[in-house]
Amino acid sequence: MVDKVPAPSGVSVGDVLNGIVEHVAAYGAFIRLESGQKAMVHISELSHNYVKKVEDVLEVGQKITAKVIKIDEKARIDLSIKALQVKEPPARPVYREDDFEKKLTTFLKFSDEKIADLSKSKEVRSTKRKAGSGTTGKK
Repeated sequence: MVDKVPAPSGVSVGDVLNGIVEHVAAYGAFIRLESGQKAMVHISELSHNYVKKVEDVLEVGQKITAKVIKIDEKARIDLSIKALQVKEPPARPVYREDDFEKKLTTFLKFSDEKIADLSKSKEVRSTKRKAGSGTTGKK
């Protein structure tokens, strides 16, 4: 039988809580919640953008608002700041119709030139063969 994780008093996954940054580590920040409980925000949960150092985003004493994303078997609270941020969609490349039209026109022009060159060389070869086929080399 699986035991249910005991939730810290009044906290459940999905709650949005306020707190103050108490300590910053290389892997995240420790937060003192308004209720007095401690929680942690992992570096990967700070922002949708790449974060090289936690100190680039948070500093000791800073007030934060975060969402509870996990409560583990030891009743440790994991928070996420990025879960409350609106993720902007990546910028779409600007599609210009003339780009395709221009490429197609260039391709057709180039291929027409190649076909014309091949036709000319084929005609030259066939006329040389015809001119040389009239003489057999015997007297």
